Parts: sequence; C-alpha cells; structure tokens
Amino acid sequence: MHIMEGFLPVAHAAGWTLASAPFLAWGLISLRRRLREQPEQRMLLGVAAAFAFILSALKLPSVTGSSSHPTGVGLGAVLFGPLAMVPVGFVILLFQALLLAHGGLTTLGANLFSLGIVGPFVAAGVFRALRGLGASLALGVFLAAALGDLATYVTTSVQLAWAFPDPVGGFAASFAKFAGIFALTQVPLAIVEGLLTLAIFNGLARFNGEELRRLKLLPGQEARA
Repeated sequence: MHIMEGFLPVAHAAGWTLASAPFLAWGLISLRRRLREQPEQRMLLGVAAAFAFILSALKLPSVTGSSSHPTGVGLGAVLFGPLAMVPVGFVILLFQALLLAHGGLTTLGANLFSLGIVGPFVAAGVFRALRGLGASLALGVFLAAALGDLATYVTTSVQLAWAFPDPVGGFAASFAKFAGIFALTQVPLAIVEGLLTLAIFNGLARFNGEELRRLKLLPGQEARA
C-alpha cells in the first residue's frame, strides 16, 4: 500500500523525506558509477525497473477490505544490490503519484523509505545470507523477493502506527492494528511475488546468462571489476 497524499502529519511526512534523502543521493551516485563502468547493464536494469513498476502499480483488494500490491523491488535488489533500487523506486513512486494517483508527493519520502529502501535492503540481505549459508539460488531469489515485499508492509505499518498511535494502547496497539490489516494480509501476495520473481530470474538466466555471470549470480565467468 502506498500511503496516500496528505495522509501523514506534516512533521512525519517531512521526517521520512529527510530520512530517505541520503539513501537516494547515495543510490544515485552508486548507480551512475555502475552504469558508467558497465553500460551493458542498462538493459538488465531496465527489465528490473519495469518489473517493479508493473507489480507495484497493481492495486488488489485484500481480505480486510483495504487494497494491496506487490512491490517488485526484490529482483533488482538481487541483481544489482539494494542501492540501485533506491533511485529506481523513487522514479516509480513519483510516476505513480503523478499518473496513477497511487501514493502522493507529500508522502513520497515515506513510501520511498518502505518500498525503495527497506524492501530492497531486506531482499538483498536475505539473498546474500542464504547464499552464504549454501542455500540454492532458487530458494535465495524466492525468499529475498517474498521477505522484501513483506518488510515493506511491516515498515508501512510502523510509519502509520507512529503517526497515529492508539489513544489507549499507544504505538504497540496501533502497530498491531495496522500490521493486521496490511502486513499480515500481504503474506499471500509476498509468496506470489516470490514465485513471479523466481520465474523472471529463471528466464533471465536462460536468455541472459552471460550478464548474470558477470554479476556473479551464475557460476562461470567472474564479474568485471
């Protein structure tokens, strides 16, 4: 769920914008350097960005009467690392706010923090941890995408609970309410996103295996420095 325009108090909207800004700057510098050194990765990055844009634009009803959507950022995080997905996530969220009325400009920083920062960092961390433990590539990709998706919604629940604490139970009670609505009902979508991401990754491995080998994601040729 993108937090809609004007929903957050001004102080919270500004705070999340300030929290996201350093990651966006860092991601832009990192991505620019990567593409300057390895311009052949532009096509693969475009695939990852298009995948994230399409999935995150799907607005699906949830069992609680709200709406939800996949995030799509796990694929790019696995391929290029989490920093690359911060500017990609920013562009996606900006276009969706302007063209699709998903999210908003005042909540762009909060939505970027959950979808474009926490989601990719969790996905990349899960993937690297599982591969380091000797898990299969398929399991690593699936869980990276699924848990990155789920982490986005947990973060959104934290953001909303912080902005709107329960009058009696405070932050904890409010978080339980929002997490029950958004994070818990996101589990089936997270599983579906994991499977879709794995299917796309397998397609890339079949038709773009050389590029994945350069990224050290498939055995064979080492990545270029």
